[in-house]
Amino acid sequence: MNVSGKMKCTLLFVACVFLPSLFVSGCGGQEAEEVTLRVCNWEEYIDEGGWDEEELIELEDGTKIFGENNLADDFEEWYFEEYGERVKVEYSTFGTNEELYNQITLGDVYDLACPSEYMIMKLMREGMLVPYSDDFKDVSQERNYYSKGVSPYISSVFDTLSINGENLNSYAAGYMWGLLGFVYNPDEVSEEDAAHWDLLLDRNYFRRITIKDSVRDAYFAAIAINCYDEITDEAFVGSPDYHDRLSAALNRTDPETVQAVEDILIDAKNNVYSFETDAGKADMVTGKVVANEQWSGDAVYTLNQADEDGMELCYSVPKEGTNLWFDGWVMLKRGIEQDERKQRAAEAFVNYMSRPDNAIRNMYYIGYTSVISGGDSDLMFEYLNYCYGAGDDEEATVEYDDIDYFFSEDPTGDRYTVVTTEDQTKRQLFAQYPPGSMVDRAVVMACFDDESNDRINRSWTNVRCFDLERLLF
Repeated sequence: MNVSGKMKCTLLFVACVFLPSLFVSGCGGQEAEEVTLRVCNWEEYIDEGGWDEEELIELEDGTKIFGENNLADDFEEWYFEEYGERVKVEYSTFGTNEELYNQITLGDVYDLACPSEYMIMKLMREGMLVPYSDDFKDVSQERNYYSKGVSPYISSVFDTLSINGENLNSYAAGYMWGLLGFVYNPDEVSEEDAAHWDLLLDRNYFRRITIKDSVRDAYFAAIAINCYDEITDEAFVGSPDYHDRLSAALNRTDPETVQAVEDILIDAKNNVYSFETDAGKADMVTGKVVANEQWSGDAVYTLNQADEDGMELCYSVPKEGTNLWFDGWVMLKRGIEQDERKQRAAEAFVNYMSRPDNAIRNMYYIGYTSVISGGDSDLMFEYLNYCYGAGDDEEATVEYDDIDYFFSEDPTGDRYTVVTTEDQTKRQLFAQYPPGSMVDRAVVMACFDDESNDRINRSWTNVRCFDLERLLF
């Protein structure tokens, strides 16, 4: 998959060998300054290359995919071949959305970053982003892999989210997406118990469950517990505006709701093993805990690690509703600064990451699910079959067919069907491509206003900090 730029004018290349590396030469004789593209992404969230030979992916149509180099380095060579000018990617990482925001507001300058949905909306609200160009959205252009290949479902979600009258599709291009749920050990936790958020309060699993040490992920689980009777009522579920009502219920921030959520989280704190950000994956594999609130991408990683150790874990999304999360590429105004060449390089980077073979490289390497469904290319679906299709000798197989919503403009179709093993309906396949019936119950957490954020953060402090009064007196 690696490419290298070939000079078309050998004599010109020889003549320019001793020029400073700041410049590159084109055959037209005009020297162009190298573009520096400053990219900030989540830690371990891009294919870093270095694959072993046995990791070669060979799809049924003969396509071979292999990560030899870091994908950002491969982009530099591809960009030179496609656009005839050099780009240098300065790649850095962040650990949380808040860390990224602090880096930006304290003076770090990036051209392209990949925050989560609520942070994208916050940056939009504060006027810190540059909109994508009309050229980027032009599906007639061969190199516009994102606009041609993004899942119709993800695009429709972006269209429904807006700040100041502008929707996310104008300012963000999706990268990875998924749902929030539980990784659980089916030998220790029943499927029914794992299908509800109040598993976090269940004394049958005292000190054997972990919850995310994240105010938003913890808040979401607790508010779903608080609203359970309301959001599972037959009249509520059967209402024509069910999804809008569910979203409104699970995004409440009024004082009474925040207090109720705080009480639930304090109860959960007294029941769970720990609040964690990353340790839950290892704790599941080692058997220290039997259930872990987890993002679907990390769930896939956890299940894969457990498989290597001969342990079978499962993934569940609570029936009452779940959080739909996504990360997306945004261009930062302070970095781009109306520089057309820099914006072109930034948009090209997004397109290169969205090319189906590169989207597969990233999915394989990090375990998360790309927002790219492929458009005219069937490569993404072929990779799904490559990973989860049942072998010819498998006996207990099922048709996993409620995924047209992701791959097709027609969510009710039946073109995209995977014949898989029955266990995969509760494991990696389910985590990466949840059925449409489950996605119908998934909502995006809103970008709360400052007053709501202050209220929730004060409540979170009460949950996470020691009760000093009780300790002192």
